[in-house]
Amino acid sequence: MSFNIENYFTDLSAGTTILYYKGNVDSDVINHVLDTVEDKLVEVNEQSKLRKKVYNVLVESLQNLYHHVDKVPDDFEDQTSERFGLLVVKKVNDGYRIVTGNFVHAENIEKLEEKIKRINRSSHEEIKELYKFILNHQRISAKGGGGLGLVDIARKTGNKLEYAFKAYNSYYSFFYLDILVNEEN
Repeated sequence: MSFNIENYFTDLSAGTTILYYKGNVDSDVINHVLDTVEDKLVEVNEQSKLRKKVYNVLVESLQNLYHHVDKVPDDFEDQTSERFGLLVVKKVNDGYRIVTGNFVHAENIEKLEEKIKRINRSSHEEIKELYKFILNHQRISAKGGGGLGLVDIARKTGNKLEYAFKAYNSYYSFFYLDILVNEEN
């Protein structure tokens, strides 16, 4: 099967790429990515408030990749990555775009998509209430989280979560999450 995960990014041609990573997501990669992006934001003299917001959303995005990726399909080119993910950070006119990508097993798509749709339907006040509710009532899942990640990203950015599922085969899709981080919200 011909499948190229970079094809999605042809639609994201606007902006300047700050960081592009594709491969195994482990603690060393997370630390390196965070340090690299922070250094680049300081280097371009980005405003402190926006720099902090980008960093916080990037931490949450990387934690999602680390904790919630499904294993790669048996016929995927990279069989060495236990936690295969893709990350792009771009400077755009009104802020930064953080785009992540990972494989999702078909049986998990509906639940994930419904969660994102619920977040996107919610007002900023509803997201704050949902965040508090999850923080106070959810148990830690087997994958290490209580379901706060996407809610926290929406809460911190004030923006809708853009996403896409691109079918890989009948068992897997590749999930892209596109997050706009800007000053305004």
